[in-house]
Amino acid sequence: MSTAESVPTTDHQAQIAARVKAVESIMIEKGLMTSAAVDRLAEIYENEVGPQLGARVVAKAWTDPDFKARLLENASTACAELGIGGLQGEDMVAVEDTDDLHHVIVCTLCSCYPWPVLGLPPNWYKEPAYRASMVRAPRRVLREEFGYDVPESVEIRVWDSSSELRYWVLPQRPAGTDGWSAEQLEALVTRDSMIGVGRPKQP
Repeated sequence: MSTAESVPTTDHQAQIAARVKAVESIMIEKGLMTSAAVDRLAEIYENEVGPQLGARVVAKAWTDPDFKARLLENASTACAELGIGGLQGEDMVAVEDTDDLHHVIVCTLCSCYPWPVLGLPPNWYKEPAYRASMVRAPRRVLREEFGYDVPESVEIRVWDSSSELRYWVLPQRPAGTDGWSAEQLEALVTRDSMIGVGRPKQP
């Protein structure tokens, strides 16, 4: 697996967009879908589910210890407090990174993923190479494929998501953010940091 290879070129992106548009047109012509339905789906994945919602949850946990405790006890219930939940988020578990422990998420069987907080899974998450190699050699994969060098002194724990439980990571709050508002902190949270293959942005 190579993350560089998984990033489409501009030409490839244009080809994909053209194919998607063609399929969309055919489905509308055949009455299988309406333009309004397509627009609504796009709106949902742009505004109502996705990493920006996960970032809101993480920032809330970074600034509210009581909420953080509830999140670690029952992620689905805590997210529901913020109006976040739904399909593929019925049974979520948040696992917290610490100075001594780093978590990584994978789904070895398919691509189970907590859609309400992370949106749709990236292509590399669904690749058999990621699913197999992350379990066998997480430290090497993080370093070589994602440029994330986890110190040897830090234990790496790999969590295998399933249709019953979908895991995601509560990353550590970056240093130098004392006094920051939740809204400011949201901008530091990345999708990859909630999967465990990257760090939050640094201030």
